Amino acid sequence: MMCLTEKQIIALEDKARSIRADSLRFIHTRGAGHPGGALSAAEILAVLYFHTLRIDPKNPSLETRDRFILSKGHASAALYAALSRRGYFDARELDNWGEVDCPHQGHPDRFKTPGVEMNSGILGHGVAVGAGLTLAARMSKNPCRTYVLLGDGECQAGIVWEGAATAAKYHLNSLVAIVDLNDVQLDGPVHEIMPMEHMADRWKACGWQVIEINGHNVRQIAEAFDLALEIHDKPVCVIARTTKGKGVSFMENDSNWHGNVPNAEQLKQALHELGAEVN
Repeated sequence: MMCLTEKQIIALEDKARSIRADSLRFIHTRGAGHPGGALSAAEILAVLYFHTLRIDPKNPSLETRDRFILSKGHASAALYAALSRRGYFDARELDNWGEVDCPHQGHPDRFKTPGVEMNSGILGHGVAVGAGLTLAARMSKNPCRTYVLLGDGECQAGIVWEGAATAAKYHLNSLVAIVDLNDVQLDGPVHEIMPMEHMADRWKACGWQVIEINGHNVRQIAEAFDLALEIHDKPVCVIARTTKGKGVSFMENDSNWHGNVPNAEQLKQALHELGAEVN
């Protein structure tokens, strides 16, 4: 297992901070979006795009590239922040994101945005699609790996577990699911709306190897993805415990910020708390 240096840790933490700040700017400019889930996933995306994924922004269709699926597609602002920072496109293209004439839609579209592997909108499909991609890669002897990020509220959808069962049946060890476990969804706490208790046991019961981490600790995230490389007989689920709205005091653990938009003053305060520039 490759250990991160202190310099790498600082760099990844800075990328996560940038992803958070960019996400809030994008959402404010558009007047729509989902800040809570974008902020909770920032470190996960930072590690994926700047440490783990084998990708080439100059050749986004490279056959042997690793695949990343944002199953919780409402967090698209964070994905766009990561993709633009990684060099897939200029962030200025997001000035009118979500509009008909913009390639970057409210939910990511693989036919329009380079680097996007699955159209999203309807929750729950990422694991099943990821299983299909992984099985296809095995059949064609493609060494790529597939990573799927989904929310804990999203795990309420039955199709998640159909995909999980399929991946286990075929021992798809090149598939990694990451559960953004922040216990907050649109209408309130997950544990009140439809409890998803014993999340690790659920995935283990489906036949997955489970790794539990702090989803805001870049070292733990990177080590979990490195450890997944050593699992050869089953798919891997990384359960990342996170905070909805992480990094912004008035957004943290508040379901009102699942899909609300910060006004100018709120944006200014949020960016100040993140240590980012307003402009």
